[in-house]
Amino acid sequence: MPLTEQQEYIRDRLSKKSKTVKAEQFAKEIGVTDMAVFIKDLNALEREGEILLSKKGGITSVAGAGLVRGKIVSASRHFVFMHPDDGGEDVYISMENNIGALPGDRVIISRYADEKGFCGKVRSVFAYSDRTVVGTVKKFRGKWELHPDTMYRVPIELEKNKIGAQEGDKIQAKVRFSKDGRKMTCSAVKLYGEAESARVCADAIIDALGIPTVFPEEVLASAKEINAGGVTDEDINGREDLRQLPIFTIDGADAKDLDDAICVRRVGDGFELSVHIADVSHYVKGGSPLDIEALDRGTSVYFADRVIPMYPEAISNGICSLNAHTDKLCFSAFMEFDGKGQMRHYRFAKTVIDSKVRGVYSEVNAILSGTASDEINEKYACVRETIADAYELYRILSKTASERGSIRFSSTESRFELDENGVCCGIFERESGEAEHMIEQFMIAANVAAAKLAKRAQLPFVYRVHESPDPEALERVAKLLRVLGVHTSVLNGDPSPAEVDSVLAEVKDSPFEEIVSNVLLRAMAKARYDSNPLGHFGLALEDYCHFTSPIRRYPDSFIHRVLSAYVSGEGHGALVKRYYGKAMDAAERSSECEVRAVTAERRSEDCYMAEYMAKFVGQEFDGTISHVFEGGFFVRLPNSAEGMVHFDDLPYDEYEYDGMATLRGMLSGKSYRVGDSVRIKVAAARIATGKVSFVLAGDDSTEQY
Repeated sequence: MPLTEQQEYIRDRLSKKSKTVKAEQFAKEIGVTDMAVFIKDLNALEREGEILLSKKGGITSVAGAGLVRGKIVSASRHFVFMHPDDGGEDVYISMENNIGALPGDRVIISRYADEKGFCGKVRSVFAYSDRTVVGTVKKFRGKWELHPDTMYRVPIELEKNKIGAQEGDKIQAKVRFSKDGRKMTCSAVKLYGEAESARVCADAIIDALGIPTVFPEEVLASAKEINAGGVTDEDINGREDLRQLPIFTIDGADAKDLDDAICVRRVGDGFELSVHIADVSHYVKGGSPLDIEALDRGTSVYFADRVIPMYPEAISNGICSLNAHTDKLCFSAFMEFDGKGQMRHYRFAKTVIDSKVRGVYSEVNAILSGTASDEINEKYACVRETIADAYELYRILSKTASERGSIRFSSTESRFELDENGVCCGIFERESGEAEHMIEQFMIAANVAAAKLAKRAQLPFVYRVHESPDPEALERVAKLLRVLGVHTSVLNGDPSPAEVDSVLAEVKDSPFEEIVSNVLLRAMAKARYDSNPLGHFGLALEDYCHFTSPIRRYPDSFIHRVLSAYVSGEGHGALVKRYYGKAMDAAERSSECEVRAVTAERRSEDCYMAEYMAKFVGQEFDGTISHVFEGGFFVRLPNSAEGMVHFDDLPYDEYEYDGMATLRGMLSGKSYRVGDSVRIKVAAARIATGKVSFVLAGDDSTEQY
C-alpha cells in the first residue's frame, strides 16, 4: 500500500538515524500529539519493510542502519539466497543466519563479510509468500519426495499426501520448516497430473506464478450484461459516424479479440492514417468490478494451447471485438503525415465504425506480393485502394523509423503445433510478413500520438518507457563481439539507438545475426511502464505509450479512460486529482504483471519444446552454439529448440573459459565458441522442468566460421 504523507515524513526522519531509537523519544522529537496514530504509522512502515520494531519499543530504520531489503529467491538444504531490491548480486544466507524465511518471502537482512565474500543474516520477514511450490513426486529409499521445478535446489520430503499423488505426478505442495528451523518438509495440496505432459506443466506454472484464471461471478455477470445490451442509439449519439469509411481489421487467422482497425487515405501531398481502437473504457468504468479484476491481471497471457484473458470473453470477444459488418464503438486516433513520414497533426475522438473486412495477415500479404487468389481479391475489393495507400505510407514510416535509429532486433519466436490431445507435435519459427510490419508501424504511430497529447496537456498518464542501456552491460557485450570479430567501437560510452542498430546491420545475414541480436537485447534495459515520459530507447522515440490494445493490456485501458475524460472537456485540475495516484499504481502493477506473464509464457514454451524434443532422444542434428559459460554451452537448432551440452559430457580435456564466448581445451587445443556449428545428439528432454540436454555427436571437430 502507498504510504501516507505522515508515514513518509516519519520514514525520512528515521532514515537519518544510524542507530536504534526509542519510540517515545522519537515521538517527542517530531512533535507527535496522538500516540495511537503514531503507533499505527509505525506498524504500516514495518509492514512495508521500511523499519524494524523491537518488543522493547525500539525503532531501527532500514535505510539509516544500512540494512538490505529484498526477496528470498532460492533455497538449498543448508542455505538460501536473497535478491536485493536495489539490484546487485544475490546474497548468500546460511540456515544458521536464517529465521525460517523461504523463497518468495520478503526479508530485511544485515550484510557482513567473511571468507566466502558478502553474506547475510535475516533480521526480519516482513511479508510472507504463500509458501507453495510446484514439482514432481518421486520415491527415494522408500520415502516420498517432491522435486521442485524452481526456487528449491534440493528434493523436499513429502510428509502428507492426502490427494493420492503417485510417482511421476506434478503437484502443488505447502512447504514448512521443522521446529528447529533446519529441515524442510511439505504436504501435497493439489494434483495436476503426469509431470511428463507440457499441458499439465503449464497448469502448474500458472498456479506457481499466481496468475488468476477464473473470473469472479460478479465480474462475469457484469460482462454478460454489458454484452447483451449491444450497441444502442444512445451509445452512438454524439460520436463521429465513420460507418461509411473503408475501415477494416487485419489480424491473425485465429484471433478472436479484434481490438484495432485502420483506414488510410491520401490527403494532398501526404496521408491521413486513422487507427480505431475498441472503446473498452465506454463499457468498463474505473473502480468497477471489471476494472479491479483487469488491474489485478494486468495483461492477457498467451500459451500454446490457451489464452488467459484480461477481460471475460463477453467483453474481449464480444461487445468490444471489432467484428466485420457490425456497428462498434471506438476511440480513434487521426494522424496526418507529410510525404516524408513526419506527423504534422493528430487528434482523438469517440467514434462508431463498421469494419468492412475481417482482414487476415496471410491474405493481405498475398495481395501485397501480387499472389492473391481471385477469392481473396474479391473479399478485399472494397478496401483495395486503402490497402495500396496504407502500404505506401508504411514504407515511408519504416524508412523514417530506420533513419531516426529505431533498433531492428532479429528475434525468433517459436510457434507450437499441438495434436488433438494437446501434445506438441511441431515447432516452427513464427513468420512475419509486410502486413504484420505495416500494422506494427501504424500502431506505433497511434501510440506516439497519444503520448504526445498526454505530455503536451500534462495529463496523469502511463507511458511505455525503455531507458538507455547500462554502459557496463554494453562493455561486456562489446568484449564478446570483439571475440566474434564484430566492429564495436560505437558501443563505447553512451551510444545512440542508431549506433546500436549499426552493429546489428553489420551482422545482418551472417551466421552471427541472431546471436549478436540476442546478446544486445539482453544488455538493454527492460521496457516497463511509468507515470513519467522517459522515452523509448529501442524505438528511438521521446514520446511513447501503449494505446492500441485495451482488451489485453491494462495500461491501454487506463489511458483510454484519461484521454476520454480529456477529449470530453474535463479540466486539468480535475483530471490530476482523479488520476495522478492511480496512474502510478497502474504503471507499477502493470509492469509486475507483464513480468509475470512473460515468465509464464517462456517457462511454458520450454516445457512444450522439451515435449517435442523428447521424441528425438538419440537422434542427431546440426546446430549453432548460442551461449557459452563455465559449465558448458547451449546449442540452438534451426527449428528454434535449444539444449545444453554439459561440461562433463565434453571430450576429456582441461578446459578454460575466457569469460565471454569460448571454452578452449588446453591439451587438445579444441575450442567451442559462440557461433560455431556443431553436430549434437539429443540426450534427454525433461518436460517437467523444460530442460533439453545434448551431447556432441561422435568426435567431429567444431567447424569455425
